[in-house]
Amino acid sequence: MRPQDSFARRHPAVNFCYFVLVLGFSMFLTHPVFLAVSLAWAMGYRVGLEGGRALRRGLLTLLPLLAVTALINVLCNHRGETVLAHLPGGGAVTLESLLYAVAAAGMLGAVVTWFGCCQAVMTADKTLFLFGRAAPALTLALTMTLRFVPRFKNRLAAVIQAQRGVGRSVTEGRWRSRFQTAVTVLSILLTWSLDSAVATADSMAGRGYGLPGRTSFSVYRLERRDKAALLWLALCGGLILWAWATGGLSWQYFPALSPGRVTPRSVLALAAYLALCGTPLILNRREAWLWRRSNCAM
Repeated sequence: MRPQDSFARRHPAVNFCYFVLVLGFSMFLTHPVFLAVSLAWAMGYRVGLEGGRALRRGLLTLLPLLAVTALINVLCNHRGETVLAHLPGGGAVTLESLLYAVAAAGMLGAVVTWFGCCQAVMTADKTLFLFGRAAPALTLALTMTLRFVPRFKNRLAAVIQAQRGVGRSVTEGRWRSRFQTAVTVLSILLTWSLDSAVATADSMAGRGYGLPGRTSFSVYRLERRDKAALLWLALCGGLILWAWATGGLSWQYFPALSPGRVTPRSVLALAAYLALCGTPLILNRREAWLWRRSNCAM
């Protein structure tokens, strides 16, 4: 049996701190090397979580969005000294604006991909565990909202399949019968969702939700390995923040392209960023190696 994702089984605080760091650095670091590292590791982790097929489906939606983002940047941003071409409206396409458009598209791709990984790892129970005591009402509303969309899709697929089993389809037949079937499917789906909401409310009331002094059970415990992981994230994040705050990660696009100098400080920050973004895959590889080693020993 293949072991599951090792990083996803860590304490919710470890998962939350990790995604805060990688998403924050991906959004604010404009250095192209760091953007490329973030995008590559995000795609690698997405493949590890959901497989190559899920990544291909995501790219079919993401690539057109990135192309449109880069095109809008090129057409609307005419700053820069190196003119490559002139537009019919009088604007200029510059090398600096083109490179900035590519960097902005890479940043968007990295952030979207990391958010997909975060959605797969940070489940509703982890979010409720982390923020349930600080903001119980807001956390409950957030988790129920995030849970509603996939459950609604699954129920819709089940109702459509059941209607198809009795000879009714929303994709075949005359338009009138298809419309009637669609109305029936919608009515069943809404009734099912309302009945489920009433059952959920009764269950929460029966379990004493909102009563003072009520405690909740949790399976999460901050173990030694989780403390070590938090220390590792703090070390990597601190090194990157130190290099960024002291100007070691500077990269200027306008008015002229001005790459930052390669210094020991920037190299150390890049190594820390590589290690930070690759933490989940490194942990998964290590656990897979330990798993194979234990099987060989048996």
